Amino acid sequence: MKVSEYLNEDNVLLNVEAKDKYELIDKLIEVASKSGKIFDKEKVREAVYEREKILSTGVGKGFAVPHGKTDAVNDIVLAFAITKEPLDYEALDNQPVRLVMLMVGKDNLVSSHIKLLSRISRLMNNDEFRENLLHAQTKEEVLEIFRKEESNYFDV
Repeated sequence: MKVSEYLNEDNVLLNVEAKDKYELIDKLIEVASKSGKIFDKEKVREAVYEREKILSTGVGKGFAVPHGKTDAVNDIVLAFAITKEPLDYEALDNQPVRLVMLMVGKDNLVSSHIKLLSRISRLMNNDEFRENLLHAQTKEEVLEIFRKEESNYFDV
């Protein structure tokens, strides 16, 4: 299970503009809903917003991973965005965010959900990887950066 297996050009956004983290999350949910894996966008939104209320998913180093679990999806769904400008995300390190990975998992796929969250975190902990993403010019370039980085870490 690789992050890059869940991403494609349809669920990657570049130069996204948003007034706050909720507008950005909404844009990611909208893109993710085109995957055909989401049955109810409102339930997905509720799940992600509820998780955000517990503790900001702005984990630091300019990265956020809004996520939630719901029965409104039939599989794990990802969408990735790079914002045009740094966004105040109420991150744990109080720094603005530009890289955002939405992840929504099915209620009964807890193990896969946790495993993928862990992989996303490990990737995003790499300063060079984050910097490469920020300089990507195309969606294909973003996908290639993910594939290349994952080939360095994960065999399966």
